Amino acid sequence: MIRVENLIYRYEPEAPDVLRGISLTIEEGAHTALIGPNGCGKTTLIRHLNALLLPVAGAVWVDGMKTADTASLREIRRLVGMVFQNPDSQIVGMTVEEDVAFGPGNLGLPSAEIRRRVDDCLKAVGMTGLEKRNTHTLSGGEKRLLSLAGVLAMDPRYIALDEPTAYLDPAAKQRVLDIIRRLPGEGIAIIHIAHDMRDVAGADRVLVMDQGRLLLAGTPAEVFRNAELLTSVGLDVPPGGGFK
Repeated sequence: MIRVENLIYRYEPEAPDVLRGISLTIEEGAHTALIGPNGCGKTTLIRHLNALLLPVAGAVWVDGMKTADTASLREIRRLVGMVFQNPDSQIVGMTVEEDVAFGPGNLGLPSAEIRRRVDDCLKAVGMTGLEKRNTHTLSGGEKRLLSLAGVLAMDPRYIALDEPTAYLDPAAKQRVLDIIRRLPGEGIAIIHIAHDMRDVAGADRVLVMDQGRLLLAGTPAEVFRNAELLTSVGLDVPPGGGFK
């Protein structure tokens, strides 16, 4: 599991804390949605899960490895994949297949294994047949799927996604959500930041953040029963008051 214990973080020594004593666990195969108003620390939190950021105080462990331990960094970043809000920031290949092959290639895997991973991961996100496409010609939704395929090619145990459906049309959004909801059944834990409250449907657990703290946690139905609390921090409650 991923274990976060009393996590405190600030971007500058004299700046106020962005994260204020966050503690949580994410178990293998779980689907966790993270919601909260803009600026509450959601992105800062998930960037700690694969050691892109390191705590000022407290600690984060991934399968027993402390993220502050530099000797574990390579394995932690393989285990915990990250899909950023802007897919252009992590697409590095000229073609679709080159981009998916980049991570496994850096692991020094045999060419046959890299080929297998590229084919399997493109199939998993519905991009079979686009192997030779130039990445700059892809739509926004296709770029998001390509970023996810590149992460899957690293054989992760956890994937953190920062608003993975942002700026997508309804069809592309649904494709991404379908994959996110399928992966926990394949043993990959998902933690994703959601802006649209309807995107948390199907999650095992919803975490609500406000001002750098965890405000509430529970199933989607449990969380959205607290309509007054959610609206007090600027969040919308889905029609009907939640999920069954």
